[in-house]
Amino acid sequence: MEEILHAPQRGARSEGTARGAAADLLRRLRCGIENQAANGWKMVNPGSFLAVAAAVGILSVLTSVYATGCVVSVDGVRLGAVASQADFEKVVERVEDRATRILGHDYTLDQEITYDTALLERDEIGPASRFETVLFDQIGEVMKSYVLKVDGQVIGAVEDEAEVTALLDTIKAPYINDATTSVEFTSNVVVSHEYTSSDVNQDVAAMEEILTANTNGETVYEVQAGDTFMQIAIDNGMTMRELEALNPDVDVDRIYIGQLLTVKEEIPFLSVRTVDRLTYEQAIECPVEQVEDSSMYQGDSKVLDPGVEGQSLVTADVIYVNGKEQERDVVETTVLSEPTAKVIAVGTKERPSWMPKGYFIWPVYGNITSYFGYRSIFGSYSYHGGLDIAAPYGTGIAAADGGTVVFAGTASGSNWSYGKLVIVDHGNGKQSYYGHCSSILVSAGDHVYQGQTIARVGSTGRSTGNHCHFEVRINGTRVNPLSYLN
Repeated sequence: MEEILHAPQRGARSEGTARGAAADLLRRLRCGIENQAANGWKMVNPGSFLAVAAAVGILSVLTSVYATGCVVSVDGVRLGAVASQADFEKVVERVEDRATRILGHDYTLDQEITYDTALLERDEIGPASRFETVLFDQIGEVMKSYVLKVDGQVIGAVEDEAEVTALLDTIKAPYINDATTSVEFTSNVVVSHEYTSSDVNQDVAAMEEILTANTNGETVYEVQAGDTFMQIAIDNGMTMRELEALNPDVDVDRIYIGQLLTVKEEIPFLSVRTVDRLTYEQAIECPVEQVEDSSMYQGDSKVLDPGVEGQSLVTADVIYVNGKEQERDVVETTVLSEPTAKVIAVGTKERPSWMPKGYFIWPVYGNITSYFGYRSIFGSYSYHGGLDIAAPYGTGIAAADGGTVVFAGTASGSNWSYGKLVIVDHGNGKQSYYGHCSSILVSAGDHVYQGQTIARVGSTGRSTGNHCHFEVRINGTRVNPLSYLN
């Protein structure tokens, strides 16, 4: 009895001894009870019942306090106790899978892990998952840091979140002013606290260089009067070949006003979008009133009263990307002063046939043998100011539009290369040239109408074959005729 009631010592061994003693006592008491039953159930010794009760109580206490568990050690150092070896092996598998995803290659823990089964106090045994972070932190090839990603691409990582925040603020700063109401990146920028490979870029200066480096983008350019394909390429820092590659369906020799071309644009890797709330004054255009004038030709007009523009106060949200305006959303407009009407006299008098119509027709039809712009001719690279249109000798050359002949004859001096030349003035600074003619059918001072035959195709002057050299000049400057021909 004294052995049974003796308090067990802490630990697996004392608990096992007590459990064995209690079990032995129960076995002996059970035998005694069976003997009593066989002898007719004589009076049982009260001490025996007390001993049984004590043994049962001790067994119940031991079962609630102790349980069989697994002690895990890593490289000989006791880590802790778990319910089973299988539970901990699942944790190891999760750690290795996680490291594999981060590092991009198969990873296996190289620590020595040992397992010992033992009878332990129940509060010593915990879930195996509590050791997952402990194991992961022992992997030298990964680290926990603040990772910067742009559209899912890892740019770098730092230990202090304030460093990456300051970097992003530095990139935004040049585009922010007192009127800025919002600022954001056009890309998906994420800073997360997570595990990553320890060989990731950790140099903040290098990260800034990546984010601000220019990349090749594309934008649209609208062809203007006088443009050439080559000049558009030069103005955008491109070669002809690069511009052609971006516009494979465009005839480089036949671009026209209003045509849209794709051109290269340098843009930062990380673009900044800002919204500025601006308030400014804006002119209100004058309404136009027309007054008929029978002394003027149809299509002609004259301003009688220019009127006075009004003024309005406009509040607008202006959206910029990298400092370039993208769109403007007017929030409020307040009229400060109303405009007065602009009065224009419009002619009603019938126009004579020779009056210009304001657009050009082709002077002759045939293959274009030389376009406007730079070309190689007679062994040298030179600028060609018009179109060379091949046609048989003697083919009639038509006036591209109505006007007054200001020159008709054989060119001389600096213009000698034109040979026999006709120049027609169409008013408003616009003139057309017809060179290398075989014969001329008009004289200086003549009025000619659109489509009238004014000369015939030849090969006079500096020419290698029969053709019409057609040229358009605006205020004395040669422009691309293809931009004006219908």
